[in-house]
Amino acid sequence: MHYNVPQFIDIEDKIVGPLTAKQLLWLFGLGGTLFLMWVMIGSKINFVLIAIPVSFLFIALAFYRPYGQPLSKFITSMFLFFVRPKVYMWRRTGKMLDEKKTYKKELPAKINYKKMPKQQEIYDISKILDSEPDILNKINKDFK
Repeated sequence: MHYNVPQFIDIEDKIVGPLTAKQLLWLFGLGGTLFLMWVMIGSKINFVLIAIPVSFLFIALAFYRPYGQPLSKFITSMFLFFVRPKVYMWRRTGKMLDEKKTYKKELPAKINYKKMPKQQEIYDISKILDSEPDILNKINKDFK
């Protein structure tokens, strides 16, 4: 059986031209906010000084996507990060260790280094093994 698998589910639908529904709503919100500010503020200079940052805010909310998510979601996540309590829980796995053993570090009295054979000793051992190939079998039988 063939089933249609939905593709591009993370891309929002375009409503008007290249604008999605959320972008269109943010732009309508910008227009409504600017209209209310025009009606409430008497001076044109004060209106322009207030309207520029408000316009940048609404345009950023409509089009800017930090880390691939809408700016409104990013700001909400940032706010919740600062407001929510941070609880860090650590749980010990395994048995509890004795504190004395944990903090007490014992050093060996004498460090034993393995004796490294000299070049002549290696040569002598190789001669013995080459001349008597059955010597290893004899040694293995003795240990069994």
